[in-house]
Amino acid sequence: MRKHPTVPETAEEHRDLHWKRTGTHQIRTVADAELFVNEVGFAACLTDARRPGPSLYVGVCGRRDAVMPRNVQKDPESSHTWQLKDELVRRGNVYYAKLAKGRAMFLAPRMVPYFHAIWGIRRRAEQNELSPDARALLRALRKEWELGTADLRADSGVTDRKQFLRAVDELQAAMLVMPGQVVYAPKLTYIWTLGVGRFPEELTSRVNRATALLEIARAFLAGAGVTIPGELARSTGLSRTDAGLGNHALCAEGYAVSPRRGVYHLTTPLDTLD
Repeated sequence: MRKHPTVPETAEEHRDLHWKRTGTHQIRTVADAELFVNEVGFAACLTDARRPGPSLYVGVCGRRDAVMPRNVQKDPESSHTWQLKDELVRRGNVYYAKLAKGRAMFLAPRMVPYFHAIWGIRRRAEQNELSPDARALLRALRKEWELGTADLRADSGVTDRKQFLRAVDELQAAMLVMPGQVVYAPKLTYIWTLGVGRFPEELTSRVNRATALLEIARAFLAGAGVTIPGELARSTGLSRTDAGLGNHALCAEGYAVSPRRGVYHLTTPLDTLD
């Protein structure tokens, strides 16, 4: 049986530095969190060491073996990550939404056009690609630009909670709608806004699919140092085929080399903790 490739320790140290997995580099403030997202290009919100890729939660923990506890309500690191997420959403300097396959992710502004080229839906395609409920929510938001959950449900006519949540997730995945603020008093609610309202240039620029795959792969490999089969796909929601196309393009331009199938590493020396 062929042995599955593993990440070498030199690459783990490279990741420790770039993904803030050490106590001296860990994320403490919202400014740290914004800088982190802008450096890595994209990051998950609350994933832990069991999923590859940069993660705000792992960066807050400051260790590579961070695992989310069962009772997150009583976990200070989970709570701090959640508070930072809310503040990042409010500030609006990085993109945040549930993207491909329902992954809650942050994007640096420079990465928004690339993710949109893969998963976004253009206006002319909305009628065919969006569900009726999603289109109803979108019509309501385009009239007001920002609406709280209760008002959005009322104005759209999508009053059933499950149908509403499904439609909101659909619009987030299509990079049309994003949370603009989280309000906790008098009760928890989200303020929903149009993505193009916060990132107009990034969401209206045209990027071809090949370039988008190349740049998504570049952002991941820059922080990972080395990537093994399945990591890029699991981190981003790309298919393995698309992840492979992105990595192959990196090799073609000399940014990466592939010593064996599915394994890619930077052509430049990896960063270490020394």
